Amino acid sequence: MDIMGWMIEPDDHELMGEFARNGSESAFARLVARYVNLVHSTAFRFTGNSHHAEEITQVVFIILARKAGKLSSRVVLSGWLYQVARLTSANFMKGEIRRQLRQQEAYMQSVVEKPESPDWKAVAPLLEDAMGSLGKTDRNAVVLRYFENKSAKEIGAALRMNEETARRRVNRAVEKLRKFFAARGVTLSSGSLMATISANSVKAAPAALAKVVTFAAVSKGATASASTLPLIKGALKIMAYTKTKAAVAIFAGVLLTVGTATVTIKEIQEHRSYSWEVPKWSPRVLTDTPPQVRIVPAKFPRGGMGWVDGKVMGIGQPLSNIFPHAYGINWARTFCKVPLPSGNYDFVANLSEGSALALQREIERKFDLRVRRETRETDVLLLTVRNTDAPGLKPASSLPMQLTEDSNRFLGRNSSIINLSGFLESCFQMPVIDGTGLTQNFDIDCKWNQQIRRMIV
Repeated sequence: MDIMGWMIEPDDHELMGEFARNGSESAFARLVARYVNLVHSTAFRFTGNSHHAEEITQVVFIILARKAGKLSSRVVLSGWLYQVARLTSANFMKGEIRRQLRQQEAYMQSVVEKPESPDWKAVAPLLEDAMGSLGKTDRNAVVLRYFENKSAKEIGAALRMNEETARRRVNRAVEKLRKFFAARGVTLSSGSLMATISANSVKAAPAALAKVVTFAAVSKGATASASTLPLIKGALKIMAYTKTKAAVAIFAGVLLTVGTATVTIKEIQEHRSYSWEVPKWSPRVLTDTPPQVRIVPAKFPRGGMGWVDGKVMGIGQPLSNIFPHAYGINWARTFCKVPLPSGNYDFVANLSEGSALALQREIERKFDLRVRRETRETDVLLLTVRNTDAPGLKPASSLPMQLTEDSNRFLGRNSSIINLSGFLESCFQMPVIDGTGLTQNFDIDCKWNQQIRRMIV
């Protein structure tokens, strides 16, 4: 009689338990084989450099080896590894902006085996920031569904919820990501966005990397290079800070994710004039200026600001007006523990890719600014549609996007509703929630008087 048998593949926590109890190298090697592509792909998107991505991958798995016996059985390992890779990569890139700018072009040129789609080129530089804007459960749901291609049933089992709840959780997280990208000029449908992420987010790591990582991780870093040890230490510090931050978050009422900036002021001393410093910003000046990221003391009074295809420029602007372009959070949702500099600045960030991230690094370098995200209870304004045929709301023209703003009017050509809600937040200094459901662009002419402004403020 023939007997057919099979082996049930041990789950992640069973393998971690075996490694924690017995130091089983084979158990840890199986974990590395499962997730090395995920971790390496995340690190490579940050650094654009294969060598650095491999070093970060080693660090992530060394940290896993050190914590294997301490992680709760409720931890979704793929989501945990993704978050550790994201935080470690961000820490690695701190203070490396010049090298990063050179390598952004190298990153786009390095993947020659398979041409990248235009959608992925737009999504990739923002993906880690977008994922970082999600809560832990939402982020885990997206990693499971679109990075690992798990079914709703498998996601539900991992997150300890039923299949339908898991499906709704994924859909809500996807909508949050769509809005995040739309606010930064990447206007894809939810389906197109997630198909792009699913097809491109995880690439095969170098063939020999899994063995190298396993050897380094099983020793828990004892064989790590001198350059790797500080990276491990820094990553562990960031993880400890993130855990503390999450423990004091508020969960009640109407919740918004708001950026909280702890600022140590370091005034800018150096300055010289640049060709793009003109009395009034214009799309032509922005697009004609060679790619760069700079913030310098203002040469002219307020000369407005604007953006074209993810590139941004401003003349005579306070730091509070620069901050939203870097971090994607309106100043109305930001709390500072110390006053900001009182002066105005000229700034430009017009890289072909990743201008927002580069602008973050420049703000941090110039002002020693540190940013963290919290959840707080607050009053909000809800933006809804009363009349879709309103004369001040017209289908978008074919002309490039351009905005004209003052304290009582928003005039936007080929603009999204998100741009309008962001401006209203700045004007009324109160969070504005976009409840219109309108995803297309419009030509918008929105006016209000001081009486309305006083009623709100």
